[in-house]
Amino acid sequence: MKRTALLSAAMTVPLTVGVLCATGTASARDLTGPPHAVRDLYGTKTPYAPQERPSHYQKPPKGFSPVFTENVARHGSRAMSDGEDGEAVLALLRQAEQQGALTDLGGELGPQVQSLLDAASALGYGNLSARGAQEHRETALRMEQRLPSLFGRIAAEHEPIVVETSGVARTVASAEAFTRGLTAGDPALAGVIKAPVTDKNLLYFHKQPQNADYQAYLAGDPAAAAVLAGIDADPRTAEAAHRVVARLFHGDFVAALPAAAQVSFARSLHQLFAAAPDLSVEAPGVDLSRFLAPRDAQWFAYLDDAEEFYQKGPGFSGRTITYRMAGVLLDDLLAEARAKADGSSDKGAVLRFTHAEEIEPLAALMGLPRSTEPAEPGTPYTYRNNPWRGADVSPMGANIQWDLYANKPSDGKPASHLVRMLYNEKETAFKASCKPVTRGSHFYDLNELEQCLGHR
Repeated sequence: MKRTALLSAAMTVPLTVGVLCATGTASARDLTGPPHAVRDLYGTKTPYAPQERPSHYQKPPKGFSPVFTENVARHGSRAMSDGEDGEAVLALLRQAEQQGALTDLGGELGPQVQSLLDAASALGYGNLSARGAQEHRETALRMEQRLPSLFGRIAAEHEPIVVETSGVARTVASAEAFTRGLTAGDPALAGVIKAPVTDKNLLYFHKQPQNADYQAYLAGDPAAAAVLAGIDADPRTAEAAHRVVARLFHGDFVAALPAAAQVSFARSLHQLFAAAPDLSVEAPGVDLSRFLAPRDAQWFAYLDDAEEFYQKGPGFSGRTITYRMAGVLLDDLLAEARAKADGSSDKGAVLRFTHAEEIEPLAALMGLPRSTEPAEPGTPYTYRNNPWRGADVSPMGANIQWDLYANKPSDGKPASHLVRMLYNEKETAFKASCKPVTRGSHFYDLNELEQCLGHR
């Protein structure tokens, strides 16, 4: 949601908002994999970091070995979609400069913003960054290292590795980076990796005609519009924005700047702040952390998370409009696993590359941890009352991986098949209605998953 009209009048919606609380702060960015408190400053623009060490993973039950793997991954870190926020920030900085109203700190902001815009423009707005490519290469290498016997068999038996994307350039580039990671680990895999194919119904479903009801929800659902307007109108938004501009501009200039313009400027600045780590290679000298105090950055990240929550996440209790469309992707995960198990597929792996608009609904539909708790009508989503965080649910490069294990047929019985799920490379239980093979195990019978996930 763009907010770049710096001198526009404020629009308010009469709505009583419950107590909002953003908990925790951080003093600095950590571009190599920020801890939880720091990641709360960046929302869904948080660069990717694996969430568990393989040494902590459970061993499969005795007699079972991996026979297939599949994933769904968000594209990696990228340039911002356009230069609108940067141009808006620069416009107000130029106005202040002409009036001699920049503080010393404010005078340092313009060159930083311009450098970020130049880097994004040179890369191509919206395109995968070098950091994003590295995220996927390294994720692929870790996948291969976790499953050496599987990938050895894939190469030896020439089992196809199928690659699917939304067709958007950053997902295609992410797929290319991922497969380069696989071949860097084992060059023999190059001969079995298939050319990427585009499947928009599967990996860009939020924009397809069959989901016109969801698009109508985004365009003008009264309840969603009211709750988001009410969250934005919380007094802490204006207070945070005022603190931001007061550090950058002298008092008279700030006093003459309408509250709506202050909020618009501060939110645009936060968008740039959140985007900068994703371009750490292309714009290595850009550091916008000095221009936003951590508590203010976290407040604006919360506002962005609220939009994600109501537009792509679990949303309102009793309504499924924001995530039921992800059923097509869940069905595909189950179908590919079943096809491998019953012998109708010779694929060794299926790799899918998509967007936050698909990952967040899928996480909600599957009941993944911290991804599924909706908000009650009249009680807006906050960091205090709900665990949903964009940095956890769908950071750049977010991924859900299913590994299929089989044992050998014996005594005339067919092989059994188990599934282990990784969410951002952390062993993750399926929802509570799904029963693992033993208490506390992360391995589930495929038949059980087909029943408990409701898509048999």
